[in-house]
Amino acid sequence: MPEFSDGAEPTHEAKRRARVELLARRRHLTPADRSVAAGRVQAELADLVRRLRPARIAAYVPVGAEPGGPDLPAALLAALPPGGELLLPVLRDDLDLDWARCTDPGSLVAAGRGLREPAGPRLGTGAVATAALVVVPALAVDGRGVRLGRGGGSYDRALARVPAATLTVALLHDGELLDGVPGEPHDRPVRAVVTPSGGLRTLGAAPGVDPGTSAGRTRVP
Repeated sequence: MPEFSDGAEPTHEAKRRARVELLARRRHLTPADRSVAAGRVQAELADLVRRLRPARIAAYVPVGAEPGGPDLPAALLAALPPGGELLLPVLRDDLDLDWARCTDPGSLVAAGRGLREPAGPRLGTGAVATAALVVVPALAVDGRGVRLGRGGGSYDRALARVPAATLTVALLHDGELLDGVPGEPHDRPVRAVVTPSGGLRTLGAAPGVDPGTSAGRTRVP
């Protein structure tokens, strides 16, 4: 297929095609594949949290074939230092993200679009800016940190509120760290990715972690 970032077509159309193909790949992952990948991603993130010892993390609850698995919040809570807090998103009607504390993954409630959300008090859209580590979903990321999401813009708005020095990490399946991802001015890059086989890969200088080795990036054929 053509390069996602070759500029030969409008960026929004390149993004649409990329989403279709990447989501199709994820749908073909077997339950066993997803389970193994989730375990590896969780272990890598837990190790990062134990090294950074952040007072507050902002993350999310993966759904379907998203990397990290539905029990990712439990793994993050277990890795936090004493007194550490986990914030999870609450999707607003305008597709922006509010945030609430999660102290017990078993207390998450079903929400629209198949999501699960904390039931506690909302902290406001700006709460994500107070996290020392921000973990976000993505369908693909390239070596510049350009992130391809599902198209709603929720995480672009959230990432726009995060200070530049904060470590932002996207979770991917193997093969989703690409040579090029189509980007637009509103797209907010991330500073690192985690993949099941490659572990943590930093995409430039990132605070509190050792620079990763050069990532083996691929194109979607």
